[in-house]
Amino acid sequence: MSDALTMAGRSVRLSARTPDALFTALAMPVMLMLVFVYFFGGAIETGGKYVQYVVPGVLVLCAGFGAGNTAMSVANDMRGGIIDRFRSMDVGGTAILAGHVVASVVRNLAATAVVFGVAAAIGFRPQASAYGWLAAVGVLVCYVVALSWLSAAVGLIAKSPEAAGGVTFFIAFLPYPSSGFVQIGTMPSWLRGFAEHQPLTPVIESMRGLLLGRRVGDDPWLALAWCAGITVVSVAAAGVLFRRRTH
Repeated sequence: MSDALTMAGRSVRLSARTPDALFTALAMPVMLMLVFVYFFGGAIETGGKYVQYVVPGVLVLCAGFGAGNTAMSVANDMRGGIIDRFRSMDVGGTAILAGHVVASVVRNLAATAVVFGVAAAIGFRPQASAYGWLAAVGVLVCYVVALSWLSAAVGLIAKSPEAAGGVTFFIAFLPYPSSGFVQIGTMPSWLRGFAEHQPLTPVIESMRGLLLGRRVGDDPWLALAWCAGITVVSVAAAGVLFRRRTH
C-alpha cells in the first residue's frame, strides 16, 4: 500500500508537469457539453431541459478522456528505463500500476468537479438526496477505477504512448452509442440493441436517476456488476502483461 501511494504521488506530479494534457482532459468534456447543450440541445427531445439529461453522459465521457492519459503514462513508463529502476528498488508491478490508477481517479474527480461547476452555471439542477449523491459518486468512482485498470492493461499492450492513446480513443467513443446524449429509443434498431446492453448505459442511467431523484431500478446493480467484471479481468490481464513485459 505504501508503494502504491508513493507511485500515485509520482503519477499526480507527472500530470501536473504536463499542463497541456491536463488542460485537454479538463477542458474537452466541458467544451463538448457546451456544444451539445447550446448547439444541439434545442433539437434533441428528452422530456425536459437537455442540460439535465446530458450531464451524466459528459461525466462518463470525461472518464474516457482521463483513461487515455492513464494508458499513455503506463506505456511511457514501459518504454523508458524507469521500470528497471523501480524493480531494483523492490517496487512490485502491482504497486506501479495501482499508482497510475489512483492518480487517474484523482484526475477524474478534479475533472468531475469542473464539469459540475460549469453545468450548474448553465442550468443543471440536481435533486438528489444525500444518499443519492453518495450513490452517484460511488457508481462514478467504480466506473473510473474499472476504466483506469483497463487503460493500464492497454498501456502494457501498446508499443508506444501514441499507440496507447489511439486504442483508448475507442474506449472514449463508447458513451456516444449509449443513453448518454440521446434517448436509445430514437436510435436505429440495429444500434439500439448494442446501446441498451453495453456497460455504459446502466452507469449513465444510474447517475442520471440518482442525481435527479428518480427511480433507478436495477441500473446501479448492473452498473456495479459491469464495473466489477471489467476491474477483475483488467487487473488479472495487467498482472500477466506486466510480468511478460519485464521478464
